[in-house]
Amino acid sequence: MAAKATTFGIAMRNFTRYPELPDAGRLIDYGMRMEQLGFESLWVWDHVLLGTDPHFPIIDSLSLLTAVAARTTKIKLGTGVLVLPLRNPLALAKQLSSIDLISNGRLILGMASGWYKREFDALGVPFNRRGKIMDENIEIMTRLWREDSVTAEIPPYNMRQAVMFPKPAQRPRPTILIGGYVDAVLKRAGVAGDGWLTYFYTPEGFTRSWTKVRGFAAEAGKDPDALLNGNQLPIMVGKSRAAVEERMNEWLRTEWDFASWSESTPQSAVMGTVDECVAQLKEHINVGVQRLIFVPYRYEAEQIEIIAKEIVPRLQR
Repeated sequence: MAAKATTFGIAMRNFTRYPELPDAGRLIDYGMRMEQLGFESLWVWDHVLLGTDPHFPIIDSLSLLTAVAARTTKIKLGTGVLVLPLRNPLALAKQLSSIDLISNGRLILGMASGWYKREFDALGVPFNRRGKIMDENIEIMTRLWREDSVTAEIPPYNMRQAVMFPKPAQRPRPTILIGGYVDAVLKRAGVAGDGWLTYFYTPEGFTRSWTKVRGFAAEAGKDPDALLNGNQLPIMVGKSRAAVEERMNEWLRTEWDFASWSESTPQSAVMGTVDECVAQLKEHINVGVQRLIFVPYRYEAEQIEIIAKEIVPRLQR
């Protein structure tokens, strides 16, 4: 099978560092502008609680995507990633189906089992069962989307001829990309999902994990060439790498988390001149990254314009 052409998405700043608060109106305008600039997809972060001191106010990911969906027509709308075990799967299946209909089939579901125990404890969801809960939630939602009537008891959910219509615009369901790092998650991405969505991986780190995802799919009898993937990458363009490196690293240290057990790393940051950034991004394309999702430095408008007008066109050649 021929390699899939790389597409280019961009992240949305729906969380901030207190005392700054997200501005809903500006975020919706941002989504509209990203469509005008030609980005293939727009991605939001998902949490209910995030941080303590400092804490990070965050606008609900799905509410925001719904608002953007109603004001755009082409750009795809992704969650990067939705913390699935924190949600009631029946209510979520209904909500996601509705968003997919509102957007005319533009929803992409990045989902993960979560990492923030404090958030799970506050919501009353057992943290040590999050992987099993995630698998069960995927099964429940997929069945509700695919089947006319579902009868199943998956505690605490007792479904007796559960009928959920209307179905999503995308049939049989929106694309599900599984986010995460460890082998159990990579297996879920290759077997239960449609592929893998990762966060701040170098080309080398991506290759190691993507090879595992494909291997798990093949072992399960799935075609690994049919799988999808994406990598969310921080980027800062400037006069030189030296001119931007200190500011970029400070931003990464103060506003981002890197799991010590993963290959997610600040070393993934794309930095330098337009030429240097293009060269670094081509390394990701060359190892098979299908969707590059830019996380521009502090979401500055100037950075975004350069990415859209000077970097993406060169990567599309």
